[in-house]
Amino acid sequence: MKIYGDTNSGNCLKVKWICDRLALPYDWISVDTLKGETRTTEFLKLNSAGQVPTVVFDDGRALAQSNAIIRYLARGSDLIPADDFAAAKMDEWLFWEQYSHEPYIAVCRFQMVYLGKPASDLDPDKIKRGYAALARMEHQLAATRFLVGEAVSLADVALLAYTRLAHEGGFHLDGYAAVRRWIGDTERYLGLPPAR
Repeated sequence: MKIYGDTNSGNCLKVKWICDRLALPYDWISVDTLKGETRTTEFLKLNSAGQVPTVVFDDGRALAQSNAIIRYLARGSDLIPADDFAAAKMDEWLFWEQYSHEPYIAVCRFQMVYLGKPASDLDPDKIKRGYAALARMEHQLAATRFLVGEAVSLADVALLAYTRLAHEGGFHLDGYAAVRRWIGDTERYLGLPPAR
């Protein structure tokens, strides 16, 4: 399979991490989103939304949206809980990540790292909502080792992508001991070096 992705994107890295963890063979096709490479006619034929990651399987079928991709790739693995309710809780976190975490944590990081904005110029509402997302995670991770209990699931992989780099978006994790512990545990599970 071919993964069209940008390694600056946490959403793309999720897909790479799952493939690497599950030893799924792939070719990484680098796409520079900052240079508009997702807006070319050729790319839009693969994904009319013009977004990465996009995966093209050996049979030519394409799949987009990071959490849909990792959900598909991990089917039958221990990254999806065997218990149906636990699997639904995992999905709950996956949906929440895209709606209530990524739009704040990742967007602030993008603005600071790639647009050069100082933290003082960030939207205060995005900062408030980002900290609310971290607080929700802290609450859960103070009760369970991972987001859906005692084992890593796709929920952890999805939320790790931008949480481990939250400091690059101006979010300080000093008051989030459970989140910091979870970042280390999940990075070790995935064989990732600690985030800088």
